[in-house]
Amino acid sequence: MLNSLKLLLILLNMDIETPLKQFTSVNHSSIIFQPFQNYVNSLVVVNLNSESPFEVWIQTVNLKSILGALRQQIQDGLTLNDIENIIFFLVIFRFIVLIVRYNLKTSVYITLIGLCAGYLWYRHLIDITLMYRQMLVKIPYLQNFGASAIELESNSQSILSNGVNLGSDVHWYNPGKLVYYAVIKGIIQTDSETGIQYYIDPISMIISNLSEASKIKVLPVYYKIYNTIIPRFFETISEFWNQLSGIAAYAMITRIGKRYCPYLIRWHWTFLLIIGFVEQILIYFLYRLMYFQEVIIQERLFIATANDSSASNLIFQFNALTGVLTFCILVHLCSIFFGLFHAIGGQYFYFPFLVENTELHIGPRPKNSIYSGGQTAWQDEKRDNNRSRNLKIWYGWFGSGTNKIWIFSFLKKIIDDNIKKLF
Repeated sequence: MLNSLKLLLILLNMDIETPLKQFTSVNHSSIIFQPFQNYVNSLVVVNLNSESPFEVWIQTVNLKSILGALRQQIQDGLTLNDIENIIFFLVIFRFIVLIVRYNLKTSVYITLIGLCAGYLWYRHLIDITLMYRQMLVKIPYLQNFGASAIELESNSQSILSNGVNLGSDVHWYNPGKLVYYAVIKGIIQTDSETGIQYYIDPISMIISNLSEASKIKVLPVYYKIYNTIIPRFFETISEFWNQLSGIAAYAMITRIGKRYCPYLIRWHWTFLLIIGFVEQILIYFLYRLMYFQEVIIQERLFIATANDSSASNLIFQFNALTGVLTFCILVHLCSIFFGLFHAIGGQYFYFPFLVENTELHIGPRPKNSIYSGGQTAWQDEKRDNNRSRNLKIWYGWFGSGTNKIWIFSFLKKIIDDNIKKLF
């Protein structure tokens, strides 16, 4: 467990000296400037003089530095890259555990299914983060998170506007951009001296071998197609794709290809589509609060300050709205992280009303398949009772189930005791 913690800290912020800072308390300058052979010899002497390798390991591990680095990382705030590192750390750790439990082939299948489900949640996290980016930079411990979202948005806008640095910021969670960059990089060659771009696709190569008389007739049409018609066609298709790709992919994969799509992916994907309707209400409500705070209240504060009048009520409203915005954003982001880590681990969770609607679309979990993921105690309870279940909001960690818990258990106990006293 300690090795896992150290590896996680290295993934969060990796530089040349990070492994040395986390795993050893030896003077770093001596390691950097001392000849490598002398340092190796010193390590050999230390190992020979020690009583056991375990004691040497205990002496070199500085728990205080590990905890201090973790605390500093939390105070500075995580970025999107740090979250990606955590995700891949958990994926690799689960992959190793599954190899021990099953075999390599089964481990690969289960890990890829969980990774696909986690990809859906992470894409959703990116979208929500971009919507909240202006608010996140004002919340303690989330400034870096908001700054990374603003940087991601600015890079996307620069690529869309002028194509500068295309491919320099291609991420694993954006396969469409990766494919587009690969195609563009493959068919366009830029002269390093003149900066002129040449197309090296088959049609361009055929036209380049035409005679000069034929080029005079063909080149105007060729450039019209390549420089005007194809870019506009691509922009039009991109607009439709951005609007319909999510629903179209969902219908093709989880409906038409239901037989080949694992239940875990269908469950989390359907759940994300359903909560999207609820999230829109919350997001635009927070937008209105933010507008009221930054435009209406700040303007009134400016007027009150200019007139030397009391502004205590306006300051109270400003601080109250800041608290409401912070609370709502934190709850929203924590709920997304909750779903993200459940999906990566191949698990399910319960949320009243939303889960029922999700399972109305895709049905119950196939319990006889190891690829269907974790447990769904609410489905088992409904199947066993064959009646309406008592209102419950908690079914244990990872949906493993709990004892019979009624939301009004305390009141129920009081009523039962009073009835027994009367009779």
